[in-house]
Parts: sequence; structure tokens; C-alpha cells
Amino acid sequence: MELKTYLKAQAKAVDAAMKGYLPKASQHPRTIHEAMHYVVFAGGKRLRPILCLAANEACGGKQEDAMPAACALELMHTYSLVHDDLPAMDDDDLRRGRPTCHKVYGEGMAVLCGDALLTESFVLLSKIKAAKRYSAADFVHELALTGSSRKLIGGQVLDLEGEKTQLTKRGLIRIHEAKTAALLMSSLRLGAMSSNATQSQLEALSLFGYKLGLAFQVIDDILDVTQSTEKLGKTAGKDAVVEKSTYPAVIGLDASRKEATKLTRQAMQALAPFGKKRSERLREIAAYLLERDY
Repeated sequence: MELKTYLKAQAKAVDAAMKGYLPKASQHPRTIHEAMHYVVFAGGKRLRPILCLAANEACGGKQEDAMPAACALELMHTYSLVHDDLPAMDDDDLRRGRPTCHKVYGEGMAVLCGDALLTESFVLLSKIKAAKRYSAADFVHELALTGSSRKLIGGQVLDLEGEKTQLTKRGLIRIHEAKTAALLMSSLRLGAMSSNATQSQLEALSLFGYKLGLAFQVIDDILDVTQSTEKLGKTAGKDAVVEKSTYPAVIGLDASRKEATKLTRQAMQALAPFGKKRSERLREIAAYLLERDY
């Protein structure tokens, strides 16, 4: 199957699964459930769940075994976006081409919406089928650690503290290791775990996810200064306005493009233990992300 067709099909499958898992938008209390549906079904690329499903496939697993983890990852990711957009955080009015949650439902409801999505991610994960090598507790620990103050939340702390400060490249990497790279790496790990991956397979996919996550963030930083708000679906040039350190600001635009290419190459090299055929889909996704323009 051609990559774009595959991505659309997998995103559609993830959306269908999430609609079955989440409380209906009409369920009492209606406002919070409407807000959850508003942000979850806003047209996201579903990159993290798709990577989870692709890792499961690379390890010879069944897609239905990985789907709860795939959806849980998307809910955690969406929660982080809702909270990142709040006035007290990144203060953004646009996400995925439409008004952010707090602009539509108010700040208090947006906070609760993010809280609810984070909680629902673990409700979903509780539905996953344990594997021989990985217990239910292993799955919960993986996602919880990724969302903790040691990773996702810690990265946001460093991001906030880094505003109006000229960070070094190493300081920038520390932020994105904890934020973007951590969640992408966990996506690969949970997919592998759901297929009962060996330790060597898990390690290879962890390295792939780490390098891919860093590359993804470099590209995101590049797009923030080279693309329009309409193309991105979020406010372009926002990082410069709040004086946030980004790869183009720290190392320059040309060096940033070279960095993204290098990291993507390293990500692909990490897949060597799987061989060309079993890793083909993951390699295609990595190449696609390097060339994306939104």
C-alpha cells in the first residue's frame, strides 16, 4: 500500500476506535464531553498512534492488540496540546486550523478537558492485552513515565523557563528529549510491547523513536519560520514573538535542515536489526516526516 493511502487508512482506523472508546459528546455533563470531542477530532495527523501500530506490525503483532495503546497515546498528546495552548502556557488562539479549546470553551473548561483526556488515556490503556514479556503494569508504567515530570511535563517546565533566554543547542535538546522525542519514543515502545517484542527489538525501536522525535522537532521549528499560519493550522512565527529558543534561532536555518537530515538518517540506521522488508514502513514514515511542509 502506498504510504499516503496507508497513513489515511490508519488515521481513519484510529479515529473509529477512539469514537468507540470515548464517552459520547452528548453524555452528561455535556460541555466537557463536547470539548473533548472538539479537540480530539480536530483533524490531527495521528502520527503517534500510527507509529505505535507500525512498530507493532514490524514486530509481527496484530493491530487490534496495539489499538488501545495507540489511542491512549493520541489522547495524551491531545491533552498536552490543550494545556500548551492555554494563556498561562504558550497562549495560542489557533490549533489544527481552528480556535483552541480555551477560546471556545473558556480557560477553566480547557484545563478540565486536558485533565479528562489524560485520565481517559489510562482508562484506554487498561484495555490492552498483556503480552508474555510485558504485564499490564509495564504498559501503564511506560505511558505514565512519559507523561511525568521527568519527561513530558518536565520538558514543558524547561520550555517555559527557557523563554526570553538564549539557550545552547544542548539546552534545546534537553527540552525536546523530554517533550517531542519522549512521546514519539513511547509510541514505538508501546507498539513493540503489544506485539511481545524482544529486548533487542525494543531497544532498536526506542532509538529510532528518540532520533525521529528530535528530527520531528527540528522540522517543526523550521516550519514555524518558513510556512504560513494557514498552511500550519497554528500561529506561524509564534516562537519568535515570545522569544523562544528554537533550532533556527540557535544554529541557523541551513544548519537546522542538515540537523534534521542527520537525525533522520540515524533513526533509519537504528532499524537495521529488523532488515529492510520489516522496517520498510517505518523508514517510509521517517522519510515522509523529513520532507513534510506542515
